[in-house]
Amino acid sequence: MIEARQLTKRYGDRLAVDDLTFTVEPGRVTGFLGPNGAGKSTTMRLILGLDRPNSGTATINGRPYAELARPLQVVGALLEARAVHTGRSAYNHLLVLAQTQGLPKRRVGEVLELVGLESVARRRAGTFSLGMGQRLGIAAALLGDPQVLILDEPVNGLDPEGIHWIRTLMKTLAAQGRTIFVSSHLMSEIAITADHLLVIGRGRLIANSSTTEFIERNTTPSVLVVSPGADRLAGLLAGEGARVESSPSDSTTPSPSAEPGAGSSLTVYDMPAAHIGEVAARAGLVLHQLTPQRASLESAFMELTRESVEYAVRSDGSVGSGQDRANTSLSTSAPATSQSGSAEAASADGSSTTEEGSR
Repeated sequence: MIEARQLTKRYGDRLAVDDLTFTVEPGRVTGFLGPNGAGKSTTMRLILGLDRPNSGTATINGRPYAELARPLQVVGALLEARAVHTGRSAYNHLLVLAQTQGLPKRRVGEVLELVGLESVARRRAGTFSLGMGQRLGIAAALLGDPQVLILDEPVNGLDPEGIHWIRTLMKTLAAQGRTIFVSSHLMSEIAITADHLLVIGRGRLIANSSTTEFIERNTTPSVLVVSPGADRLAGLLAGEGARVESSPSDSTTPSPSAEPGAGSSLTVYDMPAAHIGEVAARAGLVLHQLTPQRASLESAFMELTRESVEYAVRSDGSVGSGQDRANTSLSTSAPATSQSGSAEAASADGSSTTEEGSR
């Protein structure tokens, strides 16, 4: 379990983390989301003792990281996969870590095989591609068979097979009762990996809920309707209190079963699909498609954090603050339908000394 209590961190006059309190429970994958500059990386560094808070506490299984006798056997973390000696082989990098923790040499071979690097175990880490470096970071995080994993942007550089593998690994470890805390900008992957979400903006906690609840709370569900009598149906639905948006079918991409030119499409809000079908049936209108649209995590995230974005792009291409964005119509609004994606987890020994500030 990870616990943060009134955690606050300043870098000069910049408030990176602001009175942050949360708990990351074991037995589930917890996604950690926020715009760039929100304080995600700083929070993870505070948890791992790489930075000291100005106030508040962060503990892992009830103890500060610095007080853990054998930290790699309690928590595995990836903050920067490239935090390795480039002249060392992957095997020797992991062997050094294992020896500092009293771990058996055989464990090095086990994790190299687990992450798919056994064939390049004797190659220097400095020659590794980004994806191979991520896999080495994952191996380092798993070296002590820890109960807690902290993963910052773990999917960088992984191919589709690697992304699927790490997603499955995180879910499997969570099902074993371990604590999985993962930060990523890939909303679609977090949506299918994370059971729970913590969302921060400008260093403050702005959401703490299940993934499903977060999406439902911050988006408006809709129903896609395709019908030759769309114009008439739109009037009938509006008369019963629905909000209806219409567009020609050839400018939309409904399901493959809907033939282009067969009718116009409607996006209907504030009315369930069953009732839409009943209205159409009473009026004798044919429906070619009646599909509830599942809102995406991306659209929910964009809606909730639009005032917390540090650098937002206006519709004219200029850069403004999050508040500017809240008052400006953007041309980059997120789609309302769900997207599939991928996630990836990696881990390192937490030895990075790079000053990341907040991210």
